[in-house]
Amino acid sequence: MTKSEVKKIEKIPRLQPRPEDGHKGTFGKVCIIAGSLGMTGAAALAGKAALRAGAGLVRIATSESTLPIVASLEPSYTTIPLPEDKAGRVSNKAINKILDIAEENDCLAIGPGLGISKGLQYIIETLIKQKGLRLIIDGDGLNNLARMPDFPQKTEARIILTPHPGEFKRLWKAVSRDKIPAERKTQAVKLAQLTKSTIVLKGAGTVVTDSKKLYVNTTGNPGMATAGAGDTLTGVITALTGQKLSSFDAAVLGVYIHGLAGDIAAEKSGQISLMATDILNALPAAFMKNR
Repeated sequence: MTKSEVKKIEKIPRLQPRPEDGHKGTFGKVCIIAGSLGMTGAAALAGKAALRAGAGLVRIATSESTLPIVASLEPSYTTIPLPEDKAGRVSNKAINKILDIAEENDCLAIGPGLGISKGLQYIIETLIKQKGLRLIIDGDGLNNLARMPDFPQKTEARIILTPHPGEFKRLWKAVSRDKIPAERKTQAVKLAQLTKSTIVLKGAGTVVTDSKKLYVNTTGNPGMATAGAGDTLTGVITALTGQKLSSFDAAVLGVYIHGLAGDIAAEKSGQISLMATDILNALPAAFMKNR
């Protein structure tokens, strides 16, 4: 499929009104595998964002030594300890527990603050082989994935990849020998085709595509180029996926709401002082504005 055949989308998806008899399970059970020594904030930001984006139950699965810190940062999500390696990263010994977690949740996200190791590559390779699993891969999850050149041939999961430009280059080199196209929309469409996934190519005018449909985001500002903003976006997309939106719709609504929250936050704090927690705290106003 050429870029000219890709359908351009401008209408923003919406969540359905919540039923009066809804409960936690109605609104999605999600788990985010994240965090390592020194990177506990990434896990907490993603978990808090998933809560603010409406997930009924949010779990953070993290290495044993980081769990007390992650748990202390937010009482509204629960935490799951995972075996770790000597560097405080989740180890390959966690795989059976992670597969059990996948069975218990509507979707998984993996990557924020996770680190890079052969053990993590094994975990991600195992997850992408799980047929039908709804899986969001971000941050270090993408960096581990990029070390597996044959991962598209192994993928059975329904994956959303959320690279920034640097992560995009690493993924591209893993799956193609061709030169990276100059234009961002073409880049995203081609990578979606090569990886059989929904791509969220972050940056000014974030591009979302599943290779059949394409959306270019209209919200957001330069102040959002700050540490932790991507972790927050991961949490939002994960929550929307857990609420049964399609991968494409969850990604489109996620980047739109995330950018809108950044715009609302920038009105209060300015772009220079904007922090990821400001985006997080503005998510309720963004959702209310988009009703």
